[in-house]
Order: sequence, then structure tokens, then C-alpha cells
Amino acid sequence: MRNKKKKAVLLIIITMMMQLFVQAAPVQDTVSTAGIEFTPAPTTAGTENNKLERTDTVRQTNNGQAVKAIGKKVGNKQEQQTLWTIFAAGFLGGLAALLMPCIFPMLPLTVSYFTKKAHSRAKAVRAAALYGISIMAIYVILGLVITVVFGADALNSLATNGAFNMFFFLLLLLFAASFFGAFEITLPNSWINKIDERSDRGGFTGIFFMAATLSLVSFSCTGPIIGTLLVQAAVSGALLGPAIGMLGFSLALAIPFALFAMFPSLLSSLPRSGGWLNSVKIVLGFLELALALKFLSNVDLTYHWRWFDREVFLALWIVIFTLMGIYLLGKLRFSHDSELSYVSVPRLFLAIIVLSFTVYMIPGLWGAPLKSISAFLPPQDTQDFDLYTETLGGKISQAGNVEGDDVPHRYAELFHAPLHLNAFFDYQEGLAFARKVNKPILIDFTGHACVNCRKMEASIWPDKLVLPLIRDKYVLIQLYVDDKTEIPAKEQYVSKFSGRKITTIGALNSDIQASRFNSNSQPYYVLLDQSQRLLVQPQGAVYDAADYARYLQSGLSAVSQK
Repeated sequence: MRNKKKKAVLLIIITMMMQLFVQAAPVQDTVSTAGIEFTPAPTTAGTENNKLERTDTVRQTNNGQAVKAIGKKVGNKQEQQTLWTIFAAGFLGGLAALLMPCIFPMLPLTVSYFTKKAHSRAKAVRAAALYGISIMAIYVILGLVITVVFGADALNSLATNGAFNMFFFLLLLLFAASFFGAFEITLPNSWINKIDERSDRGGFTGIFFMAATLSLVSFSCTGPIIGTLLVQAAVSGALLGPAIGMLGFSLALAIPFALFAMFPSLLSSLPRSGGWLNSVKIVLGFLELALALKFLSNVDLTYHWRWFDREVFLALWIVIFTLMGIYLLGKLRFSHDSELSYVSVPRLFLAIIVLSFTVYMIPGLWGAPLKSISAFLPPQDTQDFDLYTETLGGKISQAGNVEGDDVPHRYAELFHAPLHLNAFFDYQEGLAFARKVNKPILIDFTGHACVNCRKMEASIWPDKLVLPLIRDKYVLIQLYVDDKTEIPAKEQYVSKFSGRKITTIGALNSDIQASRFNSNSQPYYVLLDQSQRLLVQPQGAVYDAADYARYLQSGLSAVSQK
């Protein structure tokens, strides 16, 4: 009975991992701004069609704050949110790693080694603490090396680079296959033997190399988890993302060794090693496989292939999680699985959660918004058969069939606004229309690979308080910062702000955001009047419809006060 209770706790940890996976955290996505220093620039270079008008060196908001200060304030807040989320993901990843067959059996053996070798409990606790600190140091150093080798700007660019996204897709497929038992990802035995030889030394040096040996020996189990975590941290755009992720991972991995060294009697409460450890690997393999599809979707959207649409993505996820549920019920077995004579209660509960999640996704095939996982899905407008958007009303064609707007929008063949909104995708074109109809402007700096942009469009914009404001009160300009489509040669220019040659739509829009608003995070919402003056402080993602509606309303109030 005690072992069953412990297994229940361990399976709940895996459930928490799944919840973190399917719920997008409020993290801002960023694009690369290599070479950009966020300082005011007198002008933004460009052709007559694309350059921005600027009447002041630094625009002032209604409450007297400078645009530069706004950019730094919002950017710092978003950076902190990103790092906390990466740390949490790393910590949960470390808890999952503890349940791997390469690590879990080592826990009582390692703690027993410390308690038997030490002549007192205090020395055993001290040795175990040093062991845990060494584990943390090894993984944090690994995260720092990743940052130093690639550099902050390279890490930022990974999120929108098609080649890297395809590489990440194939890498996660490799990790999934490893978890499924197709092969093991191991390090050379010569490395392990050399490190293990040094672990026989006494004092801190010996303990450090013991931790290093554990890290190398367990790589076949932890490698895919570490790799996935580093990929997610790298594409987050946070400079210290890889190091913070490794800190969370190693902390979760190190705590049990110190804890059981302090209280050795707790070792008897641990469940015995067995086939259930391999089941944990298989479940994580399914999650790796599902996550890999997100990177493939990024490539599809960025390069406008349009063959990996929302319903295709959902169909694959439905199949993947259905197979996971069938596996948990013991109806599907892999090569390293032990025979399952019966289904335990914790395993049954986890199967119910997985299969319920599968059923939840099925209406998405007909356009249901699926708000809890909308951040991972391709945009709603890629859906071929969408019964949901039609119910929101206000259908407008992409060519623009509203009063005073009878000219097809530029780039309408490349981009499609969510919820049938009448959006512009070129700044100057949208500005001209706003002046024509005498409406304020809502600029949405967005991206194909921006998970939180999709979450906002699926969860917040359709709200009855928000949608009428965007549709009727503002001129919406959506500027994709990661699009790879080249602009005409005569419109290409060298930015006086960053010194880079602007050759693509994404680079142009990114230059607008960086030079005008000192920001490189998405989503980023800016409210302007027809003279391009800021109405209120720019805003990032807001996951409360009422708050976002108040933000939009504050812009309208600022216009009426003029």
C-alpha cells in the first residue's frame, strides 16, 4: 500500500509536467536585435514608402514617461517572467529525470555510500550537500557554456530561424525515439572511466567527480530532457535562459540526495525500481514527439508552406495522446516494457487525464478555439473548416470590404488576420487608412513563431469586450517580425538604428519596433493617433480580457481628451 501511494505521488509529478506542456506560460517571445542598442534615434532610414515619420527624438506618453523608459520597463518585466518560467520548467524536468531508470536506482545506493563512509551523520549530510552542489555546478556551467558559445543574439534568432527550427524538430524526434527504446544516447565510455577514476580521491574533489560520473552515466536518460530544456530556453530569447533552466533542473535533481542523507530512514519509503520506471520514459517520449511538431509548425508558418495547417497539427496530437492513453492502460507495449498484469489506480487516473485531453482536442478539428493549448497550435486562420469564427460576426474579407477601404491590402496574400478582422500588414498603408477614416491605430507586433501571440488571438481577442473595440474602433496593423519574405530591392535599406541592411518583411517590422519603441518582444501592442503619437503606454501580453479591454478603452479616452 505504501509503495502504491508513492507511485501515485510520482505519477502526479508527470501529470504536472503534462500540464506545464499544454499550458503556455505568460512569456514574451523575442526576435534577434543583434547590434542594436536601445537608444533614441533621430530617424529611421528607408524608402519613401517604408520610412517612419518622427516629430520628436523621444515621444512622450500622457503620463510623461519616455518611450525609451517604457521599452526598458516592459522588457525587464518580460525578461523576469521568462526566466521564472524557464526555472519552473527546468525544476519539473529535474523531477521527471529523478524517475528515470538511470537515476532512481542510484538514489539509495549513493546515499548509502555517504552514510556508511562517513563516521557521523553530520559528515554524511555535509558530503551529500557537497554532492548536490556539485551536480548543480556541473549543469549550470553547461547552461553558461551554451550561452557563451552561441551568444545572446544567436540564441534570440533561433526562435525564428527556419533551419534551426527544422533541426530542433528532428532532434526532438531523435529524443522521442530514444525514450521509446529504439536506441540509447550515450557518451563515450572513455569519458566515464576517466571521470570515475578521479572520484576515488578524497575530499571535495572526489565528491565533485562522483557527481560528474553520475551526470555522464545517466546521460542516456537525462540527455533528451536536458536537450529539450536547452532548446526551449534558447528560443525564449533570455540571455541567461539556458543557465537558469539548468539551475532549476539540477536543483530538483540534487535536493533528494541531501534530503535522504539527512533522513536515511526515508529511503525505506521509496518504491522499488521496476517496470514503472520505463513507463515514465515512454510517457515522456510521447510528450517529446508532440512538442517536436511545434517546431515543424514554426517552419511551415515562417516560410508560408501552408501544408501543416491547424487541423493537421491537431489530428497528429489527437493520435499521439490517444496512443499515450492506450499505453497507460497496458494495451500497447514497447521493447523494454515489463508485462503489466493489472492497471494500478494511479496509472488509471493518468490514463483518464490523457484520454480526456484527447477528447477535448477533437472539437478543434471543426474550429473550436481550444484556449488552453492555443499557444501551441497554428493560427486559427489556417483552419480549412472553421465553424467557430463565423459565429463571432463581422466577417470581413482580407481584401478589405469596409467603408472607405476598397483596395486590396498589401501582403494580403501572405498574411491572414485572425477572426476576420480588417488588418493591414504594411505600416504606411495602415497609417494612411487611419488618417482617411479618422481612427486611432492599434499596432500588433507579432510573429509566426510567437506562442503568446496565438494565445492572445485565440483567448483574448474573441472576447465580447475586446473584439468590438479592435474591429470597430481601431485600425489594426499587424506587423510580423519574423517573416522571411523579401521586400522589393528598391525598398531595401540600411537601418541607421541598427546598421543592418533591411531586406525582408520581418526585418523591416523588427526595425520599426526596435527603433520607434525600444522593444523586441512579442506580442507588443502600441496605440497611436493619426499623427503617430503614443496614446498610452505600450502593452505586452495580457491574459485577462477585461484588463485588455480597459487598455484599448484607455487609448480611445486619450483620443477624446485631445
